[in-house]
Amino acid sequence: MSNQASDAAADLADCRVPLVREPLNPAQAERLAPSFKALGDPVRLRLLSLIASHEGGRVCVCDLTGSFDLKAPTISHHLKVLKDHGLVTSERRGTWIYYTATAETLDLLSTVLSVREGAAA
Repeated sequence: MSNQASDAAADLADCRVPLVREPLNPAQAERLAPSFKALGDPVRLRLLSLIASHEGGRVCVCDLTGSFDLKAPTISHHLKVLKDHGLVTSERRGTWIYYTATAETLDLLSTVLSVREGAAA
């Protein structure tokens, strides 16, 4: 994970309270909004879904580009946004880059949105 992404994940740790239990304070909202904004684009949301659901949890960029009617530089831009917000990590292997969803960040975002029985108590 990049320093920016790890700092963002650490900075969000105090945001681990479901919205149904207590409202976000202004600082928490400021910290969480960029991650949710990054997921507000349909291409990025779909990319994250493809990465997170891929067998083994790691996927080559070469396996992602065929799922879209977009040029490779556009896909790369969207992947960079996801990476910059700590939603994915990447690892270069030769000429290819492999992406993995960042479980910690996804867990945090899902916790904030959780409406599980225990979350509302």
